[in-house]
Amino acid sequence: MAIITLTTDFGLKDHFVGAIKGSIYKELPNVTIVDISHNIGPFNIQECAYILQNSYKHFPEGTVHVIGVDAEPTVETKHIAVLMDGHYFICADNGIIGLLNSDLPPTKVVEIAIHNSESSSFPTNEVFVRVACHIARGGTLEVVGKPYKNLLEVRDLAPSVSDGGNKISGVVLYIDNYGNVVTNIHKNFFEAYRKGRNFEIQARTKILTKIHQKYSDIIDFNLEKSKRKGPGELLALYNSANYIEIAIYKSNPKAGGSAHSLLGLDYLDSITINFK
Repeated sequence: MAIITLTTDFGLKDHFVGAIKGSIYKELPNVTIVDISHNIGPFNIQECAYILQNSYKHFPEGTVHVIGVDAEPTVETKHIAVLMDGHYFICADNGIIGLLNSDLPPTKVVEIAIHNSESSSFPTNEVFVRVACHIARGGTLEVVGKPYKNLLEVRDLAPSVSDGGNKISGVVLYIDNYGNVVTNIHKNFFEAYRKGRNFEIQARTKILTKIHQKYSDIIDFNLEKSKRKGPGELLALYNSANYIEIAIYKSNPKAGGSAHSLLGLDYLDSITINFK
């Protein structure tokens, strides 16, 4: 059975998500539709890329991914359909494809040429859905449009190294539902410069000197319960995508705060690692 995923910045208050699903089911009643997220920050393709790159690989090859973020076409922003890593992506050429997988170039890219004569303010529904259904039925990209080579490149939020390799400067890449702060510093990047040295992660006024593998590693279960660290403790860990994350164990942003609120860390704020 064909699978179509949806990733948008539409939220759930308005009619947009329901309309998209209705349009898909009208064409393909037996398709499986999966919502990856509809809470992407408005026009935030960096956040969209982070969420999608850490989810699409868990789907079977051949899955069609509709990306409704910053999707309105202009003279400089074309609509494209892309085959990459065995998956299909339908989106605007706004830099999202390069951010999704910078190490793996697309197998095929076409400029979508099935637009209506009248311009639409809802292209995700009126253009992307048609293309997604065409591909889900087994159609080819060649029918959708002509080859497209000039993909827009957006500078990735990559960490930098200074002070003779003794300092990594990164930023906040994403803030999750728990208020945990995900940095753009990947485990592989960190370990390549660490070379076994001690380190300090500086986040605002807080210093962390250890990176855990999971949240509960903050607890020493050999101690009596009254002496253990627990909920409310600040920690750093490698998250499921292997990025360094700063979190508060069992945080609840609505009751007691989170790393985001208590440390005052927001999107693109600086995170520094100094090696000793």
